[in-house]
Amino acid sequence: MDASSSEQLQQRAQAGDLDAMTALGTHLLLGAMAYDGAVMLSAAAERGSAAACERIAVLAGAGACTPQSWPTAFDFLVRAAKLGSSSARRQLALFCDDNKRVAQMFGEIPPEPDFWRNLRRSIDIDGWLQAPPARVLSQQPHIMAIDHLLPQSCCDWLIERARPRIGPARIYDSATGGARSASARSNSETDFNIAETDLVLLIARARIAATAALPPASFELTNVLHYAPGQRFDPHYDFLDPAMPSFAEDIARQGQRVATCLIYLNSGYSAGETEFPLAGIRYKGKPGDAVCFFNVDSAGQPDRQSLHAGLPPSSGEKWLLSQFIRRPVAIDRKALA
Repeated sequence: MDASSSEQLQQRAQAGDLDAMTALGTHLLLGAMAYDGAVMLSAAAERGSAAACERIAVLAGAGACTPQSWPTAFDFLVRAAKLGSSSARRQLALFCDDNKRVAQMFGEIPPEPDFWRNLRRSIDIDGWLQAPPARVLSQQPHIMAIDHLLPQSCCDWLIERARPRIGPARIYDSATGGARSASARSNSETDFNIAETDLVLLIARARIAATAALPPASFELTNVLHYAPGQRFDPHYDFLDPAMPSFAEDIARQGQRVATCLIYLNSGYSAGETEFPLAGIRYKGKPGDAVCFFNVDSAGQPDRQSLHAGLPPSSGEKWLLSQFIRRPVAIDRKALA
């Protein structure tokens, strides 16, 4: 946002324009004035901005600039739906198993009195926060598979959100600590910051956290990956090599990248497995299935057995959610047995 546009937006927000308040508050979330942005979004939500209610729902679910509270997050999502947000209504539909209620959300049946409040009560938040059991595919490297980590409807939602945003995928540059293109990686990707995240994505992160026994606060931005036929990511490691000065600085600031979770979002493609060549494993999940693996050993040191690759689909397109998890201390694997 250039200086002129920013000044105009601030003037409109100060005059009480709800759209401007919401846009400016959302923009401020990404910088040093994040708390000011949250305050502005709260004010816009109280005055009836559906979009601001959706942003506050995300902040409450993530525990960003406000105490973490899933009940508060869902309450604000319901408020957004009541104010007419189609995005909020569609998200609520994904968390609701009652087909009649889903139809009402999209106007096929006139809603009964107290429809939104009753809908909120019908959503089993605790159930959504629990991850299915994992099964161990390998002890060294430590690889787990999880069936049905997300329902198909949530996978479809994530693909829809990611599709218009994807661009060429990049790798971590060991020389600079930044990102760069590389011939070893030809797929596409996008990520979602706090201003772009929604409650479906937060629930996915919460279920990954329950599986890995690591807190969402240690997660990097969530990525969605896309592979067209022939596109691949050659064998690589996800840990940061502390022997590289730029990576050592990154580890000191944010902790080591200790684990990775991949959720398979679609079917309809051939080949395209995730390969662990040193473990002799190729894994390909159904939509909603996941594979989680640790990039370090139990002492927190890089595990070079964790070498892995994204093999190319021979036909169709492959979509994955990819989540890197950081942690500065050694992992207690006993908790994962």
